[in-house]
Amino acid sequence: MKILSVLFFAAGFAISGCSAAEADVPVYDYQVVNTYPHDDDAYTQGLIFLDGYLYESTGLRTFSSLRKVELETGTVVRRESLPDEYFGEGIVQWQDQIIGLTWQAETGFVFGLNDFDVKKTFSYTGEGWGLTRDDAHIYMSDGTAEIRIIDPTSLMETDRFTVTFNGKPVRNLNELEWVAGEIFANIYQTDLIARINPASGKVTGVIDLSALLPSEDIRPRHTNVLNGIAYDAKSDRLFVTGKNWPKLFEIKLVQRKIDP
Repeated sequence: MKILSVLFFAAGFAISGCSAAEADVPVYDYQVVNTYPHDDDAYTQGLIFLDGYLYESTGLRTFSSLRKVELETGTVVRRESLPDEYFGEGIVQWQDQIIGLTWQAETGFVFGLNDFDVKKTFSYTGEGWGLTRDDAHIYMSDGTAEIRIIDPTSLMETDRFTVTFNGKPVRNLNELEWVAGEIFANIYQTDLIARINPASGKVTGVIDLSALLPSEDIRPRHTNVLNGIAYDAKSDRLFVTGKNWPKLFEIKLVQRKIDP
């Protein structure tokens, strides 16, 4: 595991059961429930599940897009490309809209949910990474340890909080997903997902997805890191994938038993 932040270092100890303090934060492994095709040219930035379809945003300049995708086949049934100068990032659905970020342009897009037409743009400071929502707020990551709280009507920041693991900030928060009252966050350039309490900012669990993508499906210099979390709340299904991965996985979390 490449150690790029305090969380990665601390999580490595938690996973190995090295200390009592770290053992207080549970670690989860996974069982693969289903495997679905995924476009391995999709540099996945944001992923949501809605009404039986996946909605996916992809990144890289000149390749960034918003997509509606059939879960079972991986077929892209609707696609809207971003202008070439933008590097697409996370997305979230709000009412009849899809709201999307870009990386360094400090510009977001509001798309029609049904037609993908651009309804308007909006501005924010700093970098855009991931988005998710509860019933009243939108949550935004920017690659730091901060999660911003965004008003869904004005799209202005109203507050923010720091994500911590054993009292230390967790950096490189990337793609976000609201799952049963928690925020799940990909930790960029690792196989880890942090489970975050949005009221306290504390990491309540660490999901270890090491070796999720079989080695035979990895293409050197093409397949990239784990990124992309979607949750089907009605059926309690959790989906994950990665940048340029040929597969998307439905997984079940299994808490790891740590020997005393």
